Amino acid sequence: MDAAALAALRQERIDWRFRSAAPALSGLTLEEAADRRLNLFTDGFFAPFVVLDEEALEHNLRTMAAWCAARGVVLAPHGKTTMAPQLFTRQIEHGAWGVTCANAGHLRIYRAFGVSRILLANQLLDPAGLRWLAAELAADPDFEFVCWADSVRGVELMTTALEGAERPVDVLVEVGADGGRTGVRDTATALAVAEAVHASPVLRLRGTGGYEGALSHGTDEAALHKISSYVDDLRDLAISLADKGLLDGQIIVTAGGSAYFDQVANELTKPWPDGLDVLPVLRSGAYVTHDDGFYREISPLGDHPRIDGVDSFRPALRAWAQVTSKPSDELALLTIGKRDASFDEGLPEPQLRRTPDGPAEPLDGHTITKLNDQHAFLALPPGSPVEVGDWIGLGMSHPCTVFDKWPLLPVTAADGETVVGYVRTWF
Repeated sequence: MDAAALAALRQERIDWRFRSAAPALSGLTLEEAADRRLNLFTDGFFAPFVVLDEEALEHNLRTMAAWCAARGVVLAPHGKTTMAPQLFTRQIEHGAWGVTCANAGHLRIYRAFGVSRILLANQLLDPAGLRWLAAELAADPDFEFVCWADSVRGVELMTTALEGAERPVDVLVEVGADGGRTGVRDTATALAVAEAVHASPVLRLRGTGGYEGALSHGTDEAALHKISSYVDDLRDLAISLADKGLLDGQIIVTAGGSAYFDQVANELTKPWPDGLDVLPVLRSGAYVTHDDGFYREISPLGDHPRIDGVDSFRPALRAWAQVTSKPSDELALLTIGKRDASFDEGLPEPQLRRTPDGPAEPLDGHTITKLNDQHAFLALPPGSPVEVGDWIGLGMSHPCTVFDKWPLLPVTAADGETVVGYVRTWF
């Protein structure tokens, strides 16, 4: 990471762009604001706001790093989850091999903050993006980059756009599956793509990659078998390409979102044929914050763990909103909606209630039934203590679509209220 770019980020000044920031922070740098250690509820933050739990973040970072090291895989976390260079830095400090991106715009942001090893888990066919990439590779001999290809046509487009490039672009053949997203669907196509990459003067074939998470959202035996079978296909193709002499350098085989990284590791760490130098790469990204919804239910280190002897991840995201209306004993409305909270993989989960005077206490039996743009509908059970003016703490599902709504997130201490830092995101 680029220390100067990160230092400059810490010197960014807080202003009206960050809608929930307390007015007392206006004009301060992120670094100065952290030193103030303001309280979320008594020092003027505007509702709603989403915060990060420092202890949970650190726990998740350490847990994933230790598990990967023990399991014999490396981690290139998908940075699109957070798009937060400060968190990229912490992931790298905890041993991440690289950082994964999804498109050329993300790639440019990563490079602006000095990420030196990037895996683009997609086809990169945009001529402007490819020309920019070629210039980055030429200017920095320490910059390592890998992307995917799943068609001969795509390889031809890359080759044309990269004509005259000083360094070759490393490529993996992407393997797909019926019901999945991108990726080759049969061995003949995979071989044709691999041969086209091998023949290109500006590309270098390094291995195979894919994404298993699109194939299932279940954790029953059949679902897990489907994931394992898919990862076996990645292995088999890599071995076949190596046997044909089409691969150059250390072989990269990569899969692993945040739902099935245990299954991926099981398959990628099986013995490889003698003489093959293979690097198994996971790309899990949501682990860094975990969640209170989709990943809590399906992660191998969630509420239903599939990994023994390892502490489960902890949810590190929480939203806070105020009760502004209680039109009946069965309904209250909160100051949070689709513009503020994720809703694509489950609605926010009411967990805490804080009166204006505090402290926060557990809130059971309450449910968010729907979201409007700026309102959440809170169903109240009989005898609910919720009143107008209360704060409701909400667990969030699917961190990717939380981070993209908040360019600045306070980071809280163990009390859940004292702000000890700020994380800046870039979408």
